[in-house]
Amino acid sequence: MAAKSALVRKDDGHIDLLAAAGGIRGIAESVLPGLVFLVVFTLTRNLTWSLAGSVAIAAVFLIARLAQRTPLTQTLAGIIGVALSAFLAMKTGKAENYYFVGFLTNGAYILAMVASIVVRWPILGLLFGYARNEGVRWRDKPERLRAYRVATWIIVAVMAARLAVQLPLYVAGMVDALGAMRLIMGVPLYALGLWVAWLVSRPVKVD
Repeated sequence: MAAKSALVRKDDGHIDLLAAAGGIRGIAESVLPGLVFLVVFTLTRNLTWSLAGSVAIAAVFLIARLAQRTPLTQTLAGIIGVALSAFLAMKTGKAENYYFVGFLTNGAYILAMVASIVVRWPILGLLFGYARNEGVRWRDKPERLRAYRVATWIIVAVMAARLAVQLPLYVAGMVDALGAMRLIMGVPLYALGLWVAWLVSRPVKVD
């Protein structure tokens, strides 16, 4: 899992946040479908047009990757998520349900990360350990295990913050505000959390 991740270390020793987020293309694939949905719905209040625009953008990214024969994992996951979100919103007739799948996904990530901490295999340790050429040797060092548990808790906090802010907006049916928060608390907040987790879990140099 760590070897296949986009987590790489730059020459200055810091992680490449752009690469970790999937690069410019990966960010576009994550952000644009939701942005199109939000913009179209805000301007027209037409759920059908908004959903059609969102799904169309996701389909364009998929077709582009098929044509270029590039890896499809992220794009397929994205279009499945968009299609399912669109189906739920259309089925219920409520625009806010476009974001419901995201809540489930976010909750699943939180549970997985907390479980990894409990069993002493923190997910951030696996990812950062690979990027730092530590492998899983950090598990034999209490201070490194502790650092990676803290790092994983930071990402859990990021995801919990998303739910704390966005769920009340969902319940209130405030689609415009919910969509804006999804964008703001998406890639930018994740990248910030990842950067802080990287700094917190840095090995301490002993002179």
